[in-house]
Amino acid sequence: MRSARTIAADVRSRACSAEDEVRAALARAHAAQEHTNAFVTIDDRGALEAARAVDRAVGDGRDPGPLAGVPIAVKDNLCVAGVRTTAGAAVLREHRSPFEATAVARLRAAGAVVIATTNLDAFGMGSSTEFADAGPVRSPLHPERVTGGSSGGSAAAVAAGVVPLALGTDTGGSVRQPAAFCGVLGIKPTYGRVSRYGLVAYGSSLDQVGVLTLDAEDAATALALMAGADPFDATSAARPAAEVGPLPVAQDLSALAPSLRVAVVPELFTRGVAAGVRSAVERVVERLREAGATIEERSVPEVAHAVATYYVIATAEASSNLARFDGSVYGVRVGADGDGQTLVSRRSRARGLGPEVRRRVLLGSFVLSAGAFDAYFGRAARVRRLIAEALERALDGVDMLIAPTAPTVAWPLGERLDDPLAVYLGDVATCLANLAGLPALSLPAGPAEDGLPAGAQLIGRAWSERRLLDVAGALGPYAAPSAARPDAP
Repeated sequence: MRSARTIAADVRSRACSAEDEVRAALARAHAAQEHTNAFVTIDDRGALEAARAVDRAVGDGRDPGPLAGVPIAVKDNLCVAGVRTTAGAAVLREHRSPFEATAVARLRAAGAVVIATTNLDAFGMGSSTEFADAGPVRSPLHPERVTGGSSGGSAAAVAAGVVPLALGTDTGGSVRQPAAFCGVLGIKPTYGRVSRYGLVAYGSSLDQVGVLTLDAEDAATALALMAGADPFDATSAARPAAEVGPLPVAQDLSALAPSLRVAVVPELFTRGVAAGVRSAVERVVERLREAGATIEERSVPEVAHAVATYYVIATAEASSNLARFDGSVYGVRVGADGDGQTLVSRRSRARGLGPEVRRRVLLGSFVLSAGAFDAYFGRAARVRRLIAEALERALDGVDMLIAPTAPTVAWPLGERLDDPLAVYLGDVATCLANLAGLPALSLPAGPAEDGLPAGAQLIGRAWSERRLLDVAGALGPYAAPSAARPDAP
């Protein structure tokens, strides 16, 4: 798979046409769909029309943008004008948004062509993309295993070689964990770096739009284009895009490492981490050490409280955000007007919200209830602050923290459907960055066990995406996973 930058350069120089690039990507998408179920909607007509518009701009001597003709995929909880936005949930199965997410609009304005929306756990609630209305996503590397979640469809699209770049969302690790399971690069920016407008909300203080690629420079390009203040999102920050770019990001590791200070968080190497995963990440640490980086250890005992804190806050926010899906205004409606609002709402939510969504909404409603608010939500909010302060101390004097992205490799499909606690505990390392609003990325750390990929997670100080991407680029390049990829042109 050629990089997004290479495709755009070829289109702008007329070495190839955007239409040909998009046709080839659509063919790959249809082929991959047969064995991965990575997509919710493949938009052949809309994608080809957009590609022709790029070619017309090139023909007229106009610059279509830095992503001219680049085929991309978008997680189906980010609104794309003219295409269904289902959020992976039955309640929104036929919903078409009247507006477009800012992140998507900015990439399209830069010439990118959305060829498909990608499958996900309903409303982003899951770590395996098995709780999806469209059915589970299967790993393109090992079809009997999960892709991780909730951005599993986007990770599979990149790992299968369908597109060089896909958008995901990350509430507690939903970009980074599937990136680790599928052997690709995934980054969640600082909270506020990228507008959340047009993202179907799960946990508003935790949600972020992220990117999955094979290339740190492609990730930097996409983030720089999406970044910046948005009048539609009061939480977006007016930070300069130059903090992420300009290119190039990649440089020689031996030149970068001597100025690099990296802290190992010992608690995240021991809390349920499989031996193969630990060894893979330790190899990355050793590469940095051998190249001249300063490696030290920073203990963060507060991580023991991260998962409990995260699931109290995330479910509380979810119960509030999902209250709108009651069959009254949009989405699935079950029952007649004469049945009354209470009965219609109960039936509509029972049919439209899956088991994992109902579980989290019920938990969130409980922790927000009058009798439990102070004991659970109030306490979680205070512990969140303590965790953020602990990470700030750990990052003092170093560039970044390093740890395994996920404690295990991808598990077999269906293995953990009846054990949600085991799934939740897998977020121990990733949810830290969301609780503190910090940037974090997962990069391929090589095989862990049985040839399955593992990910190394880098967590940086606020607004330090560029530094993280510099290191990821220097540790690369990352070869596209080849197993089970479609052979479409």
